[in-house]
Amino acid sequence: MSEARWLSPAQLDAWKRLVAVVELLPGILDSQLQRDAGLTHFEYFTLAMLSESEGRRLRMTALASRTNATLPRLSHVVSRLEDRGYVKRVPSESDRRATNVKLTDAGWAKVQQTAPGHVEKVRASVIDALDADDVDGLNRVMAKVLERVDPEGRFGLSTGPM
Repeated sequence: MSEARWLSPAQLDAWKRLVAVVELLPGILDSQLQRDAGLTHFEYFTLAMLSESEGRRLRMTALASRTNATLPRLSHVVSRLEDRGYVKRVPSESDRRATNVKLTDAGWAKVQQTAPGHVEKVRASVIDALDADDVDGLNRVMAKVLERVDPEGRFGLSTGPM
């Protein structure tokens, strides 16, 4: 058995900080969205992914991939969003066996209403703490990490050179 490759003190500090951000940030974003829009972060993310898609619709499997959700979890969330009138399930025009999820006009309005407060919380929590060089560096570093953790590009983000 080979010897473990331990982290250096600087690497360990960076790792602990990354873990802290990964653990704390979702709760911060979720609290703001719950308070201001009555949505969980995952519900908002689902609506946002639909709003950015052509025709504001995606196949369930593609939406599950873009949101990193299992189909059962996504189906449950889509049902909740359907009950509120924000999305509807429609048969795929190209494959009748597949189901698409389409953002309704009410869902589009909810995204437009919710986005400014969400962006403000993202700015206050992350972006405003950084200068332009930091943002470039963060983008570069996250692209490198994303190449490792999402080699299939499920989130639809470019992982090429920045």
